[in-house]
Amino acid sequence: MAEERVQRRLAAIMAADVVGYSRLIREDEAGTLAQLKVLRKEVFDPRTAEHNGRIVKTMGDGVLVEFPSAVDATQRAIKVQRALSRRNEDVPLDHRFELRIGINLGDIVADGDDILGDGVNVAARLESLCNAGEVYISAAIHDQIEGKVSATFDDLGEHTVKNIDKPIRVYRVSDQAGAPVKATKVEGADRPLPLPDKPSIAVLPFTNISGDPEQEYFADGMTEDLITDLSKISGLFVIARNSSFTFKGQSVDVVEVGRKLGVKRVLEGSVRRAGNQIRINAQLIDAKNGGHLWAERYDGEFENIFALQDEITAKIVTALKVTLTSGDLARVERKPTTSIEAYDLYLRARERYNRYSPEAFREALVFLQKAIELDPNFADAYGYLSACYMGPHVFRWQNVEGTLDHASTAAEKAVALDPESAVAHYRLGWVRSWQQRDEEAEMSFDRAVDLAPDMPEVFIYQGVHNLRTGNLERALQLTTKALTMDPFAPLAEYHIGMEYLFLGRLEEAVAKLEIARDRTPAQSGVRLHLASAYVEMDRVDDAAIEIAALLNFSPEYTVALADEIFAYRIDAFRERLADNLRRAGLPE
Repeated sequence: MAEERVQRRLAAIMAADVVGYSRLIREDEAGTLAQLKVLRKEVFDPRTAEHNGRIVKTMGDGVLVEFPSAVDATQRAIKVQRALSRRNEDVPLDHRFELRIGINLGDIVADGDDILGDGVNVAARLESLCNAGEVYISAAIHDQIEGKVSATFDDLGEHTVKNIDKPIRVYRVSDQAGAPVKATKVEGADRPLPLPDKPSIAVLPFTNISGDPEQEYFADGMTEDLITDLSKISGLFVIARNSSFTFKGQSVDVVEVGRKLGVKRVLEGSVRRAGNQIRINAQLIDAKNGGHLWAERYDGEFENIFALQDEITAKIVTALKVTLTSGDLARVERKPTTSIEAYDLYLRARERYNRYSPEAFREALVFLQKAIELDPNFADAYGYLSACYMGPHVFRWQNVEGTLDHASTAAEKAVALDPESAVAHYRLGWVRSWQQRDEEAEMSFDRAVDLAPDMPEVFIYQGVHNLRTGNLERALQLTTKALTMDPFAPLAEYHIGMEYLFLGRLEEAVAKLEIARDRTPAQSGVRLHLASAYVEMDRVDDAAIEIAALLNFSPEYTVALADEIFAYRIDAFRERLADNLRRAGLPE
């Protein structure tokens, strides 16, 4: 008897499910089932047929769909989410039907009408990573649809998910204006931020027009260094990197950027690097009306990059009519290194560091160590070296033996080489916090604030130190200040949410933590503390959803690991978090 041949084919697979379905059923079973039937008939099924999709099966609150085309699958998902968004506009938050949708392109095995295989499993894992109203796609889908679908894509990096051997790269689908395709609206998110009472500016990520994607680190480095240099000027309010970089890769309306970030001026530009030759185009724009204040082109060689940066900074200062103090001038004129090769390695390391993953940190360490070999007096490189040792220590990414000592040595060296470096001082403060040398930690943080009063990272790390040691009101004051400087920073929203949680202000905690989750869906700590807040509000089903999503991309998480990572010094905080996580379903 001939062996039955396995039927395989390549397909775009969509997995979708209803967010909070168990809660909706519990509150109103008949109404929920009736509404689900209406939504399938009026929203889901017609758009599936329109784009040549085949509904493989439905599983209560979920559905699996096969498409012959990656473009069809993505367009259909976008249309469904937008249709649901319109239907939900006047519906209370706790009564909305919202979907999570994941799409993957992969090889599938046909089993009658059903489909099986890793291609299907990856789509399901992408869906579980999603937040309400969003669409996540795999790199395979992204490669097929880029330039063919009216949307932009936020690269969320690689994620390790349950039962899939290799990490998967995840993209969030956003509309042409750069806003995630999402039904839920954050209350107050569209209100313009108040303008500061001094000249203010946001520096948008410079576009890499080198024709070489490998030069992306250099364009980002130029942007970050301009932000850093401008932040040293006491008479100027500068939006921090995290918020500016939320607009990376987007075609933006500068007036809208100014409204969202609360600034009067916006700098944008491009960088071309070919060998040793550099061309920087920059333009300063009035964020009130979109008018150009000036536009310049700067040409030079890589070894003169610091002089080019100085030219641009001086032009901005003149245009904004800011008077430099002698202290401002000294800080701006300070150059990080005398070795241009070491500086290039440092930029590469910084780009890896911003990816914030174990592999990226290992790569950053190699670049930093090479930079320090070239310039043993490179204080900023030692500061980042300390941070790259602290990451594995804090998050338990590896055997942590010796990492805290290495971080301490590097931070101490950074401060010794440059006592005027705010970065060096706050890095040392973070190390001292973990060493439980609390008085020294506060002294280092305070010194960093004196040197750079507009650097949000200082206030965030000092705030976390105060949270861990139980000084909740002080922590809230510090992180709230950070948020004014970096209004789109998920880290600030996250830590404010943690502070509200332990203060017992649960609704405010959930609001902040949901914002942070939506901006950084793979941030484990956000989901853990959001789950804890949900438990305390008797929303245990919602807490379980957060924990399930967390375990899909961080299957190693346990209650014991969470206790190690967050390391609260107050026993009541540790016990409260552990009990809540157990109720939410996190394993011991």
